[in-house]
Amino acid sequence: MPDPVHPPKPRPGDKVAIVSPSGGLPGLFPRPYELGLARLRREFGLIPVEYPTTRAWGSTPRERAADLNAAFADPEIRAVVASIGGEDQITVLPHLDRELIRAHPKPFFGYSDNTNLLLFLRNLGVVSYHGGSVMVELGRPGALHPLTARSLRAALLGSGPYELTPSADVGDVNGPWDAPETFESEPRTEPADGWFWHNADRVVTGIGWGGCLEILAWMLMADREIRPVEEYAGQVLFLETSEEMPSADEVYRILRNMGERGLLRQFPAVLVARAKSWSFGQPLEGPARAAYRKDQREAVLRALSEYAPESLAVFDVDFGHTDPQQVIPCGGPIRVDGPARRITVTY
Repeated sequence: MPDPVHPPKPRPGDKVAIVSPSGGLPGLFPRPYELGLARLRREFGLIPVEYPTTRAWGSTPRERAADLNAAFADPEIRAVVASIGGEDQITVLPHLDRELIRAHPKPFFGYSDNTNLLLFLRNLGVVSYHGGSVMVELGRPGALHPLTARSLRAALLGSGPYELTPSADVGDVNGPWDAPETFESEPRTEPADGWFWHNADRVVTGIGWGGCLEILAWMLMADREIRPVEEYAGQVLFLETSEEMPSADEVYRILRNMGERGLLRQFPAVLVARAKSWSFGQPLEGPARAAYRKDQREAVLRALSEYAPESLAVFDVDFGHTDPQQVIPCGGPIRVDGPARRITVTY
């Protein structure tokens, strides 16, 4: 893969594109979307520019790709930010203008289904950023979590090394976006257990690659933006799971298949996000949420023991579908220091 290029970051007063590569959910849930836009203006000093399909529910993959192509081509746009994720962004990738985007690299922020675009950009040699959607992080009721705000500000407006830190408090339960009372206070949080380290007797530095595990599985099945496994040797794998809450068995089977492909053993270090363990479809109570997270960790450890037994791994890191959320560079350097129990990324 090409050597990574860090596109220049926006500065206060610059324009940033707001896009919905996976679907126009801002049109269905305007409250968190408008709140996120207001915070981009007020707290980050940026000017959001909305594209035609951003609020358009039912837009085609070709139409959404046209917005992305236009955002990267526009010289006044200094970064591209996803409104939210979804589930069909894989159908957008064939309509993207690879050479146009390669010629006009810009920082892109998104996660979940945006794993598609993150890995598309990685294959072009462009560093992108796993995290920071408008509706979820910027549109969080009450206020941004301080750890989220600090990381997002460093990644969106800054550059250079940034040390991730375990959060003292974490949240998992969300209020409905169509209920005004959801936005009257911050989401409930509870004390965090910190990070869990495995094989933490070494230091690994490598380029970050990964994203949402369910989306990675789809991309592997479609053979979309997946390079020969040897090209991932020495990189740092980062993984998270979504609010669809895959079972521990499913997580193990996805990783097993990655192992059978020869992919897992390429990564000397793995970062695993704290699993999202509550959703409206599975509203687990406290002990059941803890058990779900424990089962998922054991599933990952089982796969690693079989296919990458020497790899260093860190669990329950705050990225992906977590609150707070810290930004992970896709295609940028990550240093995992086991003896010192430190993770440093480069924005």
